Amino acid sequence: MDRSSYPTVTAEPSVDVNVSWSDTTKGRITEVEMGSVVERYLRALVDHDWVALAECMADDVVRVGPFGDTYTPKGPYVTFLEELMPSLEGYSMKVDRIVEAGSVVVAELTETLEIGGKVHVTPEALVFDLDADGRIAKVDIFIKRLA
Repeated sequence: MDRSSYPTVTAEPSVDVNVSWSDTTKGRITEVEMGSVVERYLRALVDHDWVALAECMADDVVRVGPFGDTYTPKGPYVTFLEELMPSLEGYSMKVDRIVEAGSVVVAELTETLEIGGKVHVTPEALVFDLDADGRIAKVDIFIKRLA
């Protein structure tokens, strides 16, 4: 599978997001290039575009984090992300692959951030359930523990 089409995105609070593409594609992502609702969701998350992020989700979305922390419905979940994401120092996300199987979509990605001056890399799998309208109804986050 050719993973070169997935962007490596880097965001810092109050700084524009930089996008690194394969040698053949450079520049900002458009909705046509992004394709799936999960890709739009991930892009909106990194861009801190809370309106676009909310448009990707069902009103009754449920987010279950890696430690069982749950946010539902859409309003409280978006508020959580609005407060969390800008506070993450040195944050970046690299999407390795997105696999779609009907109404279930899995995104394998790596998030990187700094805590106390130390870089932390977290490989993750996010499992998305889509509703009948094609919006995200559930997000389950799984973390791979590195030795």
